[in-house]
Amino acid sequence: MLYSRYRFHILLLVGSFINSCNAQENSGENRLLLEKTIALPGVNGRIDHIDINVKDKIAYIVALDNNTLEIVDLKSGRITGTIKRLHEPQGVAYIEKHKEFMVANGGSGECSFYNAATLKKTGSIKLSGDADNVRVDKSEDKIYVGYGNGGIAIIDASSHMQIDDIILPSHPESFQLDVNTARLWVNLPGSGMIGLVNLKKTRLIAHWSRFLPRANFPMAYDELQHRILVGYRLPSRLIIYDSETGKEIFSSPTVGDVDDLYWNKTTGEIYLSGGSGAINIFKQTGKASYKQLFAIKIPIGARTSLFVPELNQFLIAARSIGDQPAKLIIYRVLH
Repeated sequence: MLYSRYRFHILLLVGSFINSCNAQENSGENRLLLEKTIALPGVNGRIDHIDINVKDKIAYIVALDNNTLEIVDLKSGRITGTIKRLHEPQGVAYIEKHKEFMVANGGSGECSFYNAATLKKTGSIKLSGDADNVRVDKSEDKIYVGYGNGGIAIIDASSHMQIDDIILPSHPESFQLDVNTARLWVNLPGSGMIGLVNLKKTRLIAHWSRFLPRANFPMAYDELQHRILVGYRLPSRLIIYDSETGKEIFSSPTVGDVDDLYWNKTTGEIYLSGGSGAINIFKQTGKASYKQLFAIKIPIGARTSLFVPELNQFLIAARSIGDQPAKLIIYRVLH
């Protein structure tokens, strides 16, 4: 939610500064190897989510403050297209089956579909506002979009029609699907909780509340061990829960202003990117224990990331600072 992301602004700055000072030395080249950087000229202000067309190696980058979507060819290393005149775009998803991508506009609530080859608009859905995080269920050909003061819209990817709605107590931030069990876990920072949704009933069936830490924004899911990984900002922490019971398994300080969080199924590593200037890498060391291995330095404010396991790549979007243009930083994930 746009409001919730700025409501703790001062505290976030303080927390980010403290965590930056306590960060480990820059290292981790044997885990994430810098491969290339791609300049994003003309992109100013905050950058939000990223998605990718894996087959063609095309990245879709939401430039929220720029009101544009930037389309980047990772092979040639350049911007190949731009969608302009958007309304505070926040979320994006590439729908492989239909060769389309969808942009969720936070300002207007519109979810707009585009042909990936021609960039022509092919349809749209108007939600009540603050359209944000997007997830695609390939098996059911459905798109899930978090929006408004408390909802996740379910959209049929073929017809571009909304087919259902999940009502929540507050605006949803990151959420994760388990299509095998028809469940969804969702961060609800405005309510101080993590919610569990039954997708067959399309309703909230359980929630886990806590007073501190607060501002739970990014989330990942370890489906092998049935664990939910949650990044908090106040104070900055990684907390790992049993996804079945909500029981806390592990907790540790992290990089400040954490915005994205991923679990690497192949290596068992966890990646967190934060605006205070680092990528944290954690590794599981025991049944209920993890250790932070590295804190890789990245530009301040470069908190938006995407882990692409199919390509063994980790992408970081860095906003423009001073005379330095915005850029996409690409790391090779090493095993």
